[in-house]
Amino acid sequence: MKRSIWIPLLIVTALLIIGTSQYPKLSIATGYGAKCMASGVFVAGREANSVKENDLDYSIVKYTRSKIDYQEKSVTTTIFGLAKQKAVYREVLGCCLVAEQEPLPPLKTPSQTNTSTTRSWRSPWPEGDGKSDILFSELDTTKLQYAVDWAFDEPETKIKKTCSVVVIYKGKLVAEKYWGAQSITSDTKLWGWSMNKSIVNAMVGILVKQGKLSVQASAPVEEWLQDKRREIKINDLLHMSSGLKWNEDYGDLSDVTTMLYKEPDCYKFAIGSPFGKDPDLEYKYSSGTTNIVSGIIRRTLGNDQLYFAFPYHEIANKIGMSSLLMETDASGNFVGSSYGYATARDWAKFGQLYLQDGVWKGDSILPKGWVSYTTTSAKAANGKYGAFFWLNRAGDLPDVPQDMFACQGHRGQRVFIIPSKQLVVVRLGFGEEHFDHNQFLKGILSAIGASK
Repeated sequence: MKRSIWIPLLIVTALLIIGTSQYPKLSIATGYGAKCMASGVFVAGREANSVKENDLDYSIVKYTRSKIDYQEKSVTTTIFGLAKQKAVYREVLGCCLVAEQEPLPPLKTPSQTNTSTTRSWRSPWPEGDGKSDILFSELDTTKLQYAVDWAFDEPETKIKKTCSVVVIYKGKLVAEKYWGAQSITSDTKLWGWSMNKSIVNAMVGILVKQGKLSVQASAPVEEWLQDKRREIKINDLLHMSSGLKWNEDYGDLSDVTTMLYKEPDCYKFAIGSPFGKDPDLEYKYSSGTTNIVSGIIRRTLGNDQLYFAFPYHEIANKIGMSSLLMETDASGNFVGSSYGYATARDWAKFGQLYLQDGVWKGDSILPKGWVSYTTTSAKAANGKYGAFFWLNRAGDLPDVPQDMFACQGHRGQRVFIIPSKQLVVVRLGFGEEHFDHNQFLKGILSAIGASK
């Protein structure tokens, strides 16, 4: 055979070998691409080019190609012609990945879950959308604006990739800014990613208040009753200390990427995690843990209409978090580990609820002592993690008070809550590789004369 024939043949063979060996990763990339594009377009209402440029701009995901069907409200994403995934939008439930050969299971959803009253546009936050007209003598507004501006890129750069910043001081909106170059505004819903774990924390707290769950009770998972997993308590799940074997590697085909991008039922997949070691001995961050808790909530309520409405009727409507949309998987479980959207101002309301010890306008939404429980370090977490909230007890942010706790999500999503300074700070973005959260908060704290 001539050399000119051998070379192309070898190239094709090499590509086939690489494609076959990397196919699992490619399927994760297409799943990520389809889900992000569908939610960005149909939930957040953003332009497809903006989602492609900012949400899908890293790793092998950048090589995906998406076809949007605006009539069906679906997105089909491919990569190198070797893998394909499809995501669809559903009213109330948001977007989920679907297997093309299998129809979605019928889910009886309420026609509307979020029934918050219309906002008063002229009123200041949180009742409306205006900045506070109250002047705080201890607040240096020039320094504050400098700190907020510092968080954003210069017009021609994309390094820090901050989309939104909102600063709440003593319950008042005192500063905010948005990435206008990417058409991000105060009305843009942005992905909370793992910040949604903290919303699941609130859902559990409300069920505790209603007497339907106890954090010290064994996790009510029927499939665990016949083995050592029956020893796992809800408290262990909230503390990421269940002892279950779990791989949270997002760069490969792992437990978390399989759950999010290949499985139709996140709860069913996550409860299949095998026993690893006795609970409450080791802190191991696990998105599967949160989806187990989400499934427990669904089974505790025992009614899908109640379940789908629960975070809205019990949390969002009561605090005016009207933009919130929590998404489910194809089987109807809230993907509390990762999938939920809200505006920056509404994420700030959620943070303010916790700053106010779970009370909103005199209404005790969370049970007494719940925020204290939430912000007490898990025994195995060394001051870094509480109950589905991150902590600063170990001083990981050295220039920030150690009583700070936070909702924290992929690519730099944050709701920082600092009780000692009566401060809530929201930072949402498309990346954090070049963003210094400590420096950011240090600047804001300096505007109110704050110190460690």
